[in-house]
Order: sequence, then C-alpha cells, then structure tokens
Amino acid sequence: MTLSLPRRRFLALSAAAAAGATFFDAPRVLSAAGLNLADDPFGGFPLGVQSYSLRNFGTVESIRHIKGMGLHYAEFYGKHLDTKASDDQIKETLKLLEEAGIKLAGHGVHGFTKDHEANKKLFEFAKKAGVKVITANPEKDSFDSLDKLVAEYDIKIAIHNHGPGQLYDSIDSVVQAVKGRHKWVGACVDCGHFLRSGEDPVKAVKTLGPRVFGAHIKDDVELGRGSKNVVIGKGKLDVVGLFKALREIKFPADGSLALEYEANPENPIEEMKACVAVAKEAIAKSAT
Repeated sequence: MTLSLPRRRFLALSAAAAAGATFFDAPRVLSAAGLNLADDPFGGFPLGVQSYSLRNFGTVESIRHIKGMGLHYAEFYGKHLDTKASDDQIKETLKLLEEAGIKLAGHGVHGFTKDHEANKKLFEFAKKAGVKVITANPEKDSFDSLDKLVAEYDIKIAIHNHGPGQLYDSIDSVVQAVKGRHKWVGACVDCGHFLRSGEDPVKAVKTLGPRVFGAHIKDDVELGRGSKNVVIGKGKLDVVGLFKALREIKFPADGSLALEYEANPENPIEEMKACVAVAKEAIAKSAT
C-alpha cells in the first residue's frame, strides 16, 4: 500500500516526537523519510485544533472536520474524550483518530488540587490516551503533587492562562507558578486570553521559553475584557511574530499547538479553515 504524502509526514513526525524531537528536528526527520520541509505546509510545526472549537459536534464529526482542514493533530476536551471513559472507549477514539491520520497531542483544560490521588487519575487517563501534554488550571496547592506526577509519568503540565481576574491572567502569574518546579511543569499560552488581559502572547512565548509546551492560537478584535474572538490575523494577534517566537524557543514536536476558534459554535468550519490558511502563510513568513 502506498501512503499519501500527509500520512507519511504524520507518521515520521509522530515517531520523532515520541523520541523527544523538537520543531528544529523536523528537516532531518522528514529527510530521513524521503520528504523535505517544503513538502510540509506547516513547516514542521505540529499544528492542530483545540476541539472546544467544535463543541457543538460529536467526536466522529469533529474528527472528520479536523481531517477536512488538512490537520493531523488535535487537543481534545472532555466532550470528545471523557477522562472517565472506559479503556475500550479510549481505544475506540484513538482508532478513529489514527484512521484519520490525527494524533492526540493534548487534553484539557483540567483543574488540579492538592488531592494527589485525584490528580493521578488524570495522569493515568493521559497515559492510556497517549497524551504527552495536559493543559491545566492548577490550584496553587497542587504543585507539589504535580512535580511528582510529571516525573513519574513523563507527561507535561501546561498551565493555561485564562482571562482578566482569573488565577493565571498575566505572564508573570504563570512565570511565578512554574518557578523552581519540575522542568515538565510549564505553560499553554492562550493567545486570546492574554490579549483580553492586555498582555502580549508573543512576549509570553519568549518569556516562558522552554516551559512552553502548548499554545491555543486565537485572536481577539481588541484588547480588554469585553473583546470578541475573530479569525487569526483579523485582530490584535501578531501571527507571524508568534510563529517566529515558537521557532526561537524550539517548540517541542510533541507539544500541543492548537488553533482555537470560539465564535460561531453552530458552524465554525469556514472560519476555522480561514485560520488554517492564515497560519500556513504566517509559518512561511516566519521562516524568512
């Protein structure tokens, strides 16, 4: 059986990610598979979708839409794969993803407390699902537990900043949270929420550097609490600058890099496709 170009790319980069590759290993990895970076419309970035964008669709429909966008990575939230799913349900979902050429890169957003056993259950789920990044909104008393669990499971925690007035609503709040913690306790930079908090997402990526294990790429029409989500590049997000920053920090190949479009939940597909097109163009420009 002859594998399609996207499928060959997906398998090559997925295997490399499992071996701990970074974005900067993509040219070597693709070359070894008889491909080159020019064959990859996403320049080696593991670009996918946060499935909350498709919250009005079921799991099967969502997978079909992600595949239709030409993407091969996804970060799921609970509706599309419940953390309390049985082993058989997890295997069934992973089979659907594999058949569509999609890798489950992340899952979230999850809360964590000082309850170590409850926290461990989420890591057990992530292990079964093959997820290497858990996006999280951890309470401040949870970090001693998380330090132990990320080391035990070799699974990363990525603190997801939320909007104004939330526990993590600024770059500094995330910096202080990860300071002195295990190297696998890091950040998921939600670009839209940082904009709503009056913060620069590009600066967030550069400041947090090797602690950036994920990003939710979304844009808002203006800075501030009452902003409105728009197609990336139509608002305040410097999309080219974002991908330049991700290159600078050597974003990991097993990270969760997800487009997220929260507007128009009834039918967001065309806007999401527009986001993909803008991302492709920005990735190309960021390489120059």
